[in-house]
Amino acid sequence: MSTPGQRVLKISAAFAGGYLVTFTFHLCLLYFLNKKGVLVTAFFSTYLLWSGLMIWAFLSKNGWKIWGWFILLSIVFVLPYLYEFIVKD
Repeated sequence: MSTPGQRVLKISAAFAGGYLVTFTFHLCLLYFLNKKGVLVTAFFSTYLLWSGLMIWAFLSKNGWKIWGWFILLSIVFVLPYLYEFIVKD
């Protein structure tokens, strides 16, 4: 049985953290692939990726670890976008 604090962490990671990872993943894809193709497929892949990340968050034992993973993944996915934004200007 998880504590109420762990439940809050897992629920917030599932909704907010999952969306953050999904958003930054698609930003990363925009850097490497055709922008129009990514935007068209993002309508479908967003729901699939976000729901998968939500399931992962709810199945995890520790809310802090899942938040750590989601923040780490978000940073990795946003790096190419930040590189283009900062260096190429």
